[in-house]
Amino acid sequence: MLIARQKSMWRGNYAIESDGRPVTDWDASWWRSGGDFEIDGQRFQVRAKGWGTTYRMVDAAGTEVARVEHAGRKHWSVQADGRTYDFRRASFFGNRQELLIGGVPAGSLRRTSAWSGAIEADLPGLPLPVQVFVVGVQIARWQAQQAAAASSSGGS
Repeated sequence: MLIARQKSMWRGNYAIESDGRPVTDWDASWWRSGGDFEIDGQRFQVRAKGWGTTYRMVDAAGTEVARVEHAGRKHWSVQADGRTYDFRRASFFGNRQELLIGGVPAGSLRRTSAWSGAIEADLPGLPLPVQVFVVGVQIARWQAQQAAAASSSGGS
């Protein structure tokens, strides 16, 4: 199980651990939706395309390693290593995302606290970099939603 804990309230950086051991830090991008992380000496960059419903994870050489399609929709997917991993939002108002295998929930991802920003992810079968990618995409999506809510209420 991955646990991501926000390192600071002022920026969207997270410390990510797997089964109690630190594995990486998610460094949020200042200018674009996404972030960067490193696992076992390999650096990855995650960026949104278009309206933020597609995210790409590339390695240091710029080669696409994984892609999220339809982020923010009820049903979305991740393509990595020639496989497709299907997800769905468990409820319209909730923040729980379910990993589906054969249409049946087999794992999940959820924000455990709006105040601390902590996230738990149980994503069996996904390689560790892809798990961090999925968590990072959700961090980016939730941060974009918070920024939009803040800007729409700021003028009232």
